[in-house]
Amino acid sequence: MRPPRLAAIDIGTNSIRCIIVEIVENGDFRILDDEKAMVRLGEGLYASGAISGGAWERAREALLRMRKIMDGLGVETIEAVATSAVRKAANGAEFLVAMERETGIGVRLIDGEEEAELAALSAWHHFDMANARYLLVDIGGGSVEVVSAVGRHIEEITSLELGAVFLTEHFLAADPIPDKELSHLRKHIRQQLRAALDPADFPVRYLIGSGGTMTTIAGMVKAGRKERYDSVHGYEVLHSEIVHLLAMLARKTCKERRSLPGLSPERADIIVAGVAVVDELMRLSGTNLLKVNERGIREGLILKSLQKHGYLERRRTVRDWRTSVQDFARSCHVDEGHGEQVAKLALQLFDALAQPFSLAERERQLLEAAALLHDVGYFISYSAHHKHSYHLIRYASLFDFSPREKELIANLARYHRKALPKKKHEGFAGLGREDQALVKRLGGILRLADGLDRRRSGAVSALQCELADGALRVRLEGAEDLSVELYGGQVKGDLFEQAFGCRLELTAT
Repeated sequence: MRPPRLAAIDIGTNSIRCIIVEIVENGDFRILDDEKAMVRLGEGLYASGAISGGAWERAREALLRMRKIMDGLGVETIEAVATSAVRKAANGAEFLVAMERETGIGVRLIDGEEEAELAALSAWHHFDMANARYLLVDIGGGSVEVVSAVGRHIEEITSLELGAVFLTEHFLAADPIPDKELSHLRKHIRQQLRAALDPADFPVRYLIGSGGTMTTIAGMVKAGRKERYDSVHGYEVLHSEIVHLLAMLARKTCKERRSLPGLSPERADIIVAGVAVVDELMRLSGTNLLKVNERGIREGLILKSLQKHGYLERRRTVRDWRTSVQDFARSCHVDEGHGEQVAKLALQLFDALAQPFSLAERERQLLEAAALLHDVGYFISYSAHHKHSYHLIRYASLFDFSPREKELIANLARYHRKALPKKKHEGFAGLGREDQALVKRLGGILRLADGLDRRRSGAVSALQCELADGALRVRLEGAEDLSVELYGGQVKGDLFEQAFGCRLELTAT
């Protein structure tokens, strides 16, 4: 029997999004399709009070197309919701009745609080917020939902009429935007935020943002950095980058904005208002970091549907990066014992080098993840499996790793065997200079650790490491003859010596 398939539709002020998933083992899911239509349901709504005929027809066509896609993929359950624009429209109820009659899709109207809860469900599925205080922010066309939370505990939910379409129609009439209009817009946003969110309750550690404004910000910053990650999910943006982005966007005409890398032409007219909201939120909350959640409300709907239909009962209740990595490794049928052994040895080497070479704790986690995943390429074939590992990891869904961190993990796995990193290698060449140096160091450790388990038998029980006189002296401990492991380490110590600029001296007890 084919696993169950579910769909979630989010009818927003600016766009309609449909995500289709298939339930997999442990009650989790994989995405089969993610369709988007920019229908501008809120076009002219704030002046007329109703959904216009043009917007109505665009929405109908989009939902009919999505219905055909869902039918073609054999979707059994559909969860569809409408948000701000339909809530405000005088003909909103009539619109929902007509859409169900013409497309067969029953749509539920939800309030701002449920929007925020759905965005929170999605964020918790992807980010580790244990013991952290943060804001979850979902920016739509009509409203902004803000969740103040600690760990998985929600403190407060606030819904504000600060959506990108609403603000643009009310405050930004001229093109390019005059300083006076932008100043008036920012003042209004600031007043609304301060009235709803007590500044005394802040600061928070970071913002986690969803919605088109957030993914567009990530896309533009990524383009500006000349980074080539396949996704902006989990992407991290600094407040200083938001400030510079807003200043640049406000100076340009709408036509000029349409040609900017990373910015969809359909969003060029409303992006300034959206970025202004993010800037003011970061100023108010005192945070310097924005993490982007590419999924948002529609994924929250999927998770809520899983719960409603009993699938979540089979799903892991504890979610962390290591569990996510182990689940992915198992799905690729890796030799788990070898992966754990390589990780153990790699971390012992790392700990001996961390202080003298200023290696950070997060880098230790990247190394461990790469050690557990370095052989996933066997899933495709043994030949060139290190290259297959790179591609599989790069496109994997790994909990709480940013696109940059996934790229680093993929590169570490790429260099656990065969050729050393070279500028002509596309994946390595796409990294910044500091990240290239990090790949060489952590990759050198991983490569050495892999050699020290040459027989894949876990024969080395521990490593005793001493860094002195320009050499790292490593004594292998174990209950049996370790000559093969010594040989493996000597053969695969090349990148290590190059990256750390020291000799490697291996002995065995």
